[in-house]
Amino acid sequence: MAPGPGSNILHADLDAFYASVEQVLDPSLQGRPMAVGGGVVLAASYQAKAFGITAGMAGWRARQLCPELVFVGGHFREYQRLGDAVMAILEDFTPLVERISIDEAFLDVAGSVHLFGPPERMAEDIRARVRAETGLAISVGVARTKHLAKIASQVAKPDGLVVVPLEREGDFLRPLPVGLIWGVGPATRARLAARGITTIGQLAKTDEAALQLLVGRAAGSKLSALAANIDPRSVVGGRRVSSVGAQSALGRRRASPDLVRTTLGYLVDRVGGRLRRSGRAGRTVTVRVRFPGMRTVSRSATLRQAVASTPTLTDVAVELALAALAGNPEETEVTLLAVSVSHLVDEPPTQLVLPFASRPGRLGPDEPDEETRRAVDASMDTIRARFGRQAVGFANVELSPVSRVPDEFRELAERGSGPPGSASPAPSSSRGAG
Repeated sequence: MAPGPGSNILHADLDAFYASVEQVLDPSLQGRPMAVGGGVVLAASYQAKAFGITAGMAGWRARQLCPELVFVGGHFREYQRLGDAVMAILEDFTPLVERISIDEAFLDVAGSVHLFGPPERMAEDIRARVRAETGLAISVGVARTKHLAKIASQVAKPDGLVVVPLEREGDFLRPLPVGLIWGVGPATRARLAARGITTIGQLAKTDEAALQLLVGRAAGSKLSALAANIDPRSVVGGRRVSSVGAQSALGRRRASPDLVRTTLGYLVDRVGGRLRRSGRAGRTVTVRVRFPGMRTVSRSATLRQAVASTPTLTDVAVELALAALAGNPEETEVTLLAVSVSHLVDEPPTQLVLPFASRPGRLGPDEPDEETRRAVDASMDTIRARFGRQAVGFANVELSPVSRVPDEFRELAERGSGPPGSASPAPSSSRGAG
């Protein structure tokens, strides 16, 4: 259903979700600065955020900022249970619920007003039910477009409701900081600020061609449209996932082949497992490499047959990433690696040897054939299903000194995420829920 003429789209976003769940489970944490994690802050309560503590911050730095900070390890099953419970509440109001992460979703309630009243009343009822049934606070934005509804929910935080009437859209957007727009991170915000663009109103007045020169053609066009609240995307409920992906932010790391193999090995292990659990396989592998300065290069390959084998997908992803690095010899550091598998089909019962790129005979007598690789996958999947992901893994990944976000947290954070470069917002693995 396309966006209608009224303010019928809701964006519902649980407040400081992971930390709030911990405070519900342990009331002694209520009102105290606390964080989920240890070596790294995975999520922080609002009381901790007041000290400048943010998701992704090193634990030692967080303790410097707030000596009384309490760290908890995290109850990942409870995050999943309560996140699902909130989504069930949203689905009581409309079938058009588009879940975009473990703790947030869009709703189109145009077809529900005859049952539950106007959108703002539904938003109040949703907030009351979530509080009563889960103990959690949720902020809701109500607007004509998805873009504006999400901004409204951010403005509503914590524990609030903001409704943007049609006649007030421009007045609402103009004074807000550009950082509230999807896709405007610290680097883009700094580039815009250097040109004197700090508010959405100033962004809307900037010529689109000038924006394209400043941040790139695609990003410039997107920002120009969103600043004018031009967003034709509809709320799509119950759609089947069309791709599976994962990404890892690296800070600034030397672009070495070892880093590429280890990082992509870890990411593909996650992606392959998710594909096999859903009985799916994919033909197109896409790798995204981000360099300092937010410059990003993507490489894709479409295979003759759909694949879900972790070793095979890893081979393809690594070859694509190394090709991307070879094509950009002036770049010596990377800040992010991402991989996705798309063109999904039901997983075929047999997968043949898959020649790829410039190495048509790469699966030679010293390398396992595809059936052997599938057998390894099946054995690892069975062990992990019984004993957990930590019970078994690939040596080059498990023995790597690179620190990572815990698997359970990454699983939750990736829920609802799209492929690298997707137009939908995808939470990062260290996302501190609003």
